Amino acid sequence: MTEKEIKAPNGIPMIFVLLITQFMMIALTIFAMKNGIALLIISGILLNIAVGICWAGFFMVNPKEGRVMQFFGKYSGTVHDTGLRWANPFYTKMRVSLRVRNFESSKLKVNDKNGNPIEIAAVIVWEVVDTAEAVFEVDDYEDFVSIQSESALRNLATTYAYENHENEEGITLRSDPTEISNALKIEVQDRLQKAGVRVVESRISHLAYSPEIANAMLRRQQAMAIISARQKVVEGAVGMVEMALQKLSERNIVELDTERKAAMVSNLLVVLCSDDAAQPVVNTGSLY
Repeated sequence: MTEKEIKAPNGIPMIFVLLITQFMMIALTIFAMKNGIALLIISGILLNIAVGICWAGFFMVNPKEGRVMQFFGKYSGTVHDTGLRWANPFYTKMRVSLRVRNFESSKLKVNDKNGNPIEIAAVIVWEVVDTAEAVFEVDDYEDFVSIQSESALRNLATTYAYENHENEEGITLRSDPTEISNALKIEVQDRLQKAGVRVVESRISHLAYSPEIANAMLRRQQAMAIISARQKVVEGAVGMVEMALQKLSERNIVELDTERKAAMVSNLLVVLCSDDAAQPVVNTGSLY
């Protein structure tokens, strides 16, 4: 079932039409009662009742809103024209908001691609684009959005790893937020297509390891950071030692044999790689 738009007359002119008709029917009824014309009395009463029923046909359409019309269970169309409108008083007029809305999921506890327990939550920005599908294809489109969004988020979390370890490659939940947001948007849109809903934006609002492994993962990350920093320090220290030996040799400042070079390399590496400031030691003797 797809939406079809119908036009409803402006309600303001209809107010004057019904008022004039109402006064005429009242006058006709009073005239018939004064003259004792039974047929006119009955006709006047019936016409007054009909005009009274017509007053129930007025309804208001706000901006970014649609009114779904049903005539005894049959879908007749949707009115989008804003303002005071009038339609068949026997229509059932259901209000459907077309405004952009947010849905924020709860913090879901799931296992990522590697089996690590994580907590994840997302914000889904959505809007209704087909009122007929939203009303008739699902029982409650707002509840449908919330359930399907959380289901899509669970599926996404199990498809990707929280982060890569060592030499692993690929998209991860933590390091690739743009790609993950796009994947989540596609996943949610596929599930909400039949409900007449369009996903405007989706993004991860919360991502963390579960409390039971959070401390262990934090220590692991700290250890990896320390190892990476040490590697950079060692690489820099080796380069500086190499440059020092090369400069000493090029300028003929001092001739170093293999043993003296080894002692110099050891001392320089200790000085450059140590966390604490090195304490100088003056050697007044001989290495031999």
